[in-house]
Amino acid sequence: MSKSNGNLLLYVLVLFAYSTNCLGVESFAKHKAHRLEADVIIYGGTCAAVMAAVQTVNSGKSVWVLSPDSHLGGLSSGGLGFSDTGNKSVIGGLSREFYHRVWKYYNNTKAWTFEKHDEFGNKGQGTVAMDGENRTMWIFEPHVAESVFEDMVRENHIQVLRNEWLDREKGVKKKNGKIISIQTLSGITLSGRMFIDATYEGDLMAAAGISYFVGREAAAVYNESYNGVQANIRERSHFFKDPVDPYRLRGNKESGLLYGISAEPIAPNGSGDKKVQAYCFRLCMTDSPENRIPFPKPENYNPDNYELLARYLEGGVADWFAKYDRIPNKKTDTNNHGPFSSDFIGGNYDYPEASYEKRRAIIEAHETYQKGLLYFLCNDNRLSMEVRNRMGVWGLAADEFIDHGNWPRQLYIREARRMIGEFVTTQGEVTSKNQVPDPVGMGSYGMDSHNVQRYLTAEGNVQNEGDVEVHLDSPYPISYRSLLPKKEECTNLLVPVCLSASHIAYGSIRMEPVFMILGQSAAVAASLAIDHHQSVQEISYDLIKKELLGLNQVLQWGGSK
Repeated sequence: MSKSNGNLLLYVLVLFAYSTNCLGVESFAKHKAHRLEADVIIYGGTCAAVMAAVQTVNSGKSVWVLSPDSHLGGLSSGGLGFSDTGNKSVIGGLSREFYHRVWKYYNNTKAWTFEKHDEFGNKGQGTVAMDGENRTMWIFEPHVAESVFEDMVRENHIQVLRNEWLDREKGVKKKNGKIISIQTLSGITLSGRMFIDATYEGDLMAAAGISYFVGREAAAVYNESYNGVQANIRERSHFFKDPVDPYRLRGNKESGLLYGISAEPIAPNGSGDKKVQAYCFRLCMTDSPENRIPFPKPENYNPDNYELLARYLEGGVADWFAKYDRIPNKKTDTNNHGPFSSDFIGGNYDYPEASYEKRRAIIEAHETYQKGLLYFLCNDNRLSMEVRNRMGVWGLAADEFIDHGNWPRQLYIREARRMIGEFVTTQGEVTSKNQVPDPVGMGSYGMDSHNVQRYLTAEGNVQNEGDVEVHLDSPYPISYRSLLPKKEECTNLLVPVCLSASHIAYGSIRMEPVFMILGQSAAVAASLAIDHHQSVQEISYDLIKKELLGLNQVLQWGGSK
């Protein structure tokens, strides 16, 4: 048996072992007709959900995790292996424990199956892969991240219901401002004293009647300079820097616009809208022949959908290969880069509030778009041989996502609903111009929004709008109050992922290490509220702070990197 086949078999066996224990110690069938109870009910399968569950158990409370996903970890196990960490000194608690466990895994020579550790090196575009001094590693393969999450679930005997979906129409029962229970589409009812919405979409929050916003606020709403429409204000990385003809027949306006270009006039700068920054899949690719699967040709493939890219690449390969970020074992975390890439701009506007059926259709459309893009780059004769040959050495990793056609299971939901809660974090807090009350974690990544729309300029050229990339001078605290609904709306719900933040502030907060931090902090607050028989709004911040500091959570910046 070859090394690659042996590794693949091992991974299959590991996944089977986890799947057979997906409910913790009891089978799903036993619960089908039962009403389940716990101190804390967590909805979601993200990294924040896992960390919230671990902390709940560590706080001596019972917990059920209701996950619409079969595989835990969200983006952290779904392809985003080149972590967007920002300043690592402010990543503490269970979030740092996750990266420590990754370090332990790769500190073993057996982890390096397709290359040696010294061949991989230790840096990638400023991100240290393996930090021996701090015993952390920030770059990893998807299946390694998933195994770390599953280890934490198993070690803490966490009860998880997988592939179970909240009944968003009538599944949330409230009484006197509290959630009493939630029900799944399959009829399972879960009752609890505290609830945590750890989904990327904020479905529990919305179903509970909590105020929220979708899209971009106008810049004037929170006195922000980077919110709302941002057309032709500053040079960005993901713009068309040279004119590209936008028409189906070059120079012929009557022929119509190329696929993906909106005919809608661009709104004034700073104006708000309901549009959402683009989504994509973070691809795990490899150029290792023994582990490589050719990019598949998707159903409904239409090469004309990529004519705009072909025209752009006529000027050379430019920056097309710039974000094939290396992760261990000759793989990548490949992200969107440049003016035309893996982001399906405009394809996600309906996603945040869509039905489950409609969301599945949107996800499938993103998969078709991105698979078609890869197939186009390898095969279309409109492209130069240089492009086709360079793409031809790449393929999907055979030992990743093996139950999903080697394609990532999790679409990168960069932004969906955002709660309007007790305290809205804005550009002023993220840039450290405003004081932040009651911090329960820190962020540090720059304000980062991907493009929102592709439009026609007054000069008749195609252009992208919505890209914002603003460096921050220092880390900033995130308020506990941003995890809380308004008291009059609900008193026993915390929201660590779709938290209360403006569009541009969320562009910095929305990083996986931060979600882990906030998931743990939410669980601490929920447990303390139970202990003191108080609402999540009433619990003393001093109690939360003391507990978090004891768990090595970082609440203020000491000035180091």
